[in-house]
Amino acid sequence: MATGPSDDFRPAITTPLVARLIAAQFPQWAGLPLTRVDPAGSDHVIHRLGTELSVRLPRHADAVGQARKEAAWLPRLAPHLPLAVPVPVAVGEPGPGFPWPWAVTRWLDGEVATAGALAGSHRAAFELAEFLSALQRLAPPDDPADEARAYLTTGSPADRDHATRAAIARTGAAFDAAAMTDLWDAALAAPAWDRPPVWFHGDFHTGNLLTVDGRLGAVLDFGELGVGDPARDLVIAFTLLSADTRAVFRSALGVDEATWLRGRGWALATGLNAYVAYAATEPRVAAQTTRQITAALAG
Repeated sequence: MATGPSDDFRPAITTPLVARLIAAQFPQWAGLPLTRVDPAGSDHVIHRLGTELSVRLPRHADAVGQARKEAAWLPRLAPHLPLAVPVPVAVGEPGPGFPWPWAVTRWLDGEVATAGALAGSHRAAFELAEFLSALQRLAPPDDPADEARAYLTTGSPADRDHATRAAIARTGAAFDAAAMTDLWDAALAAPAWDRPPVWFHGDFHTGNLLTVDGRLGAVLDFGELGVGDPARDLVIAFTLLSADTRAVFRSALGVDEATWLRGRGWALATGLNAYVAYAATEPRVAAQTTRQITAALAG
């Protein structure tokens, strides 16, 4: 009996493979130059197609739903947001050598945001708060018949409890295990979001922001887009900003103490997850996640 790929399956995504998928499904673009973009992140392999398009193929099963999610929701959200977001153009289907849907979007120019460039920028702190405020003001989906609702992310920090405690145990030599445990316990015990659910980006960190001429220009990677508690988007405060600009960001966004504490928990959990998975082999990730974990502990 045939089965699909396992959860830990990672296909070999090469430029010739991407070219074959494009030629078979979108022959109008088959003659355009195709250039792999590196580094492209842990979830997708990205190619630039010609000068105006980007092709994104998921690396693993956890990222498989992103192509259809962004195609369903970004056109509805984008007109109301103050920063650019990906513009879906097409969703590719599984094909020979690749088992999952994949995406073609408009190419967005810019450089990946870095703490070195923006950590001390009050303007960036205000712009991040403005983006999240605009996202949270949008009405959540309320039509039960809207099939795109199924693509939206749910969940809470409690869902990460086992993995986070295991990561604390594994990284205790690099960080303060007692302080991490105290923060995690406090985040789980913090009062839950008791207001109407709001939109959240879900993976709002430095690597998913682009700058143009030194200013924030675009927000990428809406694979974790969902509706619920906005605390998970506070991770950006601990990946990009300094203590001073975190305070500016928090004030501009109007974040209460319980939500801020839950956001620190999200920053700790996601930072530990990436540190455990990649820090040993990728110095860039080690530096970024060390900064994130340290900032989350500091508050």
